[in-house]
This record gives sequence, structure tokens and C-alpha cells, in this order.
Amino acid sequence: MSIEIEIRECVSLADLSACVDLQREVFALPEIEISPVRHFIVTKNAGGFTLGAYVAGELIGFVLSVPAFIRGEKAFYSHMTAVKQTFQSHGIGAKLKWSQRDFALKVGINYIKWTFQPVQARNAHFNLNRLGATIKHYEPNFYGTDYSTLHTDGGKLGLDSDRLFAEWNLENEKVAALSKNEKYIDTEAEKSRITIPANWNELVKSDLPKAIDEQNRVKSEFVTAFADGLICKAFERETSSYILY
Repeated sequence: MSIEIEIRECVSLADLSACVDLQREVFALPEIEISPVRHFIVTKNAGGFTLGAYVAGELIGFVLSVPAFIRGEKAFYSHMTAVKQTFQSHGIGAKLKWSQRDFALKVGINYIKWTFQPVQARNAHFNLNRLGATIKHYEPNFYGTDYSTLHTDGGKLGLDSDRLFAEWNLENEKVAALSKNEKYIDTEAEKSRITIPANWNELVKSDLPKAIDEQNRVKSEFVTAFADGLICKAFERETSSYILY
């Protein structure tokens, strides 16, 4: 199915309110954790931007870029990317991210950073293989433990919000090639691998204690690898494995 998509900056109150509504729909978060319209407005007026993906005038996705100052340089922190469920798997997320790169480069920014769950294979593939991001840091329990995942013990078990930090160097050779839909082959020798569960969401639902054990294993392996100076630059979907160099 061919979809005509318009990517443009969200600037009006109506545009930004639609981002809040879409956020509710996509993430299904408690209301207290939903970013309000004021957050979007403040971000824009502080030097950030929100790009929206539109189909026939309807907002079906957005990416929020917060101004940042990282390692002494101006940057953007990509706080949120959302795509309406019925439009997922149509490349909307990729269009938003590449448009985010174009926008950042036009205003003189060549570095964007964001976080994602280490145990989500689809996100790992997208961030590393399709966008060309690199990973050097694992942050345990970044947002605090989520105890909303109930279990037979009355909800005493919870999942820590561990996150990997994706670093997007917008002008490096790999990212530039991928932005033009060109193949890029990394000739550097692989040093190590970290495998994650292939069915994470199902594992959380069926066996939460095992999921927590797996999360702790992945955390330990990443922390050790980064302490040894390794960098993650690729993900193998067939084995659900991060590739470290």
C-alpha cells in the first residue's frame, strides 16, 4: 500500500495537542507520565523542535527533539518518537528520524542522543542497523522500577527501566551512507556478542522472574563490555545479538 506522507514541523497549539493525544494512544502511559502541551511549547522556545508525520492532514507520528549541551557541544536529545499503531511497519519512524537528522544539520547540530530498552530487538535493529547509531553506555533503572507489572506475589516484583544510550553522529561515514539508502560494510573485527531474549514481551507476561534474571544478565554483560572499552555498532536479528567491537 502506497502512503503519501508529509513531514513538517509542529508549531501550532493544535499540532502540539495532537502530539499529546498520539502519545497517549501509542505509549499507554499513566496520565502523570504524559508530556503535556507546555513541554512541547517550552522545548520549541528553548531551541528544540517537534517534527510530525501527516497523512491527509492527520498526525500519525512525531519525533520530539530537546536542545542539549553534551561534552561541551550543542546537541539534541531525542526524547520521544511515536507512530500510530495502524501506520507502523510502513517506514514512518525512519522517515521521521532522517528528517530529524536533516533538520539538525541545517541548524548546525551534528549529534543526537536518545535511550531505548536493551531487550527490545526491533528497536536495537532499527537504531544500530538502519540509523547507524553507536552505543557506549548502559544506564540501570534510568526511570525507576515499574511495579505496574503484576505477578502472583501481589506485584512485589517489578522491571527496572534499564536503558542503552544511542549516540547518533550525523555526519560520520556510516550514517551518511545509510541516509542515502546505501549499504555500509564495517570491516572492523567483531570482539564480542550480547544475546537478548527473542520474545521479550511474551517472556515478561509468562515468567516475570525469569525476565528479571535475563535483564540482569544482559545488564552485567553490557556493563562489563563497556568497562573494557568495547563499543556496540550492530545487531544481528537472526540470533538477537548485539555485536561489539
